[in-house]
Amino acid sequence: MERLIRPSEIKPLRVKLGLTQAQLARLSGVTQAYIAKIEAGLADPKISTIERISNALARSVPARSGGKKGLTAEQMMTSPIIHVKRGDTIRHAIKLMRTHDISQLPVLEGGIQVGSISEAILMKKITAGGNVEKLVRSTVERMMEAPFPTVNRDTNAYIVYSILEHSPAVLVVDRSRAVGIITKADVLRLMVKPKHVERGATRKYRDLVKG
Repeated sequence: MERLIRPSEIKPLRVKLGLTQAQLARLSGVTQAYIAKIEAGLADPKISTIERISNALARSVPARSGGKKGLTAEQMMTSPIIHVKRGDTIRHAIKLMRTHDISQLPVLEGGIQVGSISEAILMKKITAGGNVEKLVRSTVERMMEAPFPTVNRDTNAYIVYSILEHSPAVLVVDRSRAVGIITKADVLRLMVKPKHVERGATRKYRDLVKG
């Protein structure tokens, strides 16, 4: 359920990670001058460029933080999970993704993950010549892909980072039930979030579970 980072977030994330503009440019496959323009608000980068920069920043987190060995998946996750069910329409899934500025959703049934749906698979269907009106009326079950990888609440952050290298999202489960989700954007936001906010977010989640 990944939200792309905004151009205005690039500089604080880069600085937090201790990266220079030149280093980030090299990791992202763009020029230093372009990174400077983005950070100054003088360029409107393509989504593909933002994705490359986001991935470069996410890959730098373990190297620059020593793996954050004390951090767990529960402390990193977002909860409650925005999701769809198998019987929901694609139109509903698209509406959720647009409303929450995300590009994929887990498919849950009774709290158990059964699949995933993404903008990427929908675009493939459209570019392959699919009927758009028919597509949005069809059910999520007909379009969904494999479930996202899962980890436990106490899984070490470094393991989560490694999984996110190859997956857009990771679900946090407790006795097979999904209780939270982690994306690259969550990892990057965590890098610039004050520690007292992290603790507050975790406490809020625990209160919700108890309630």
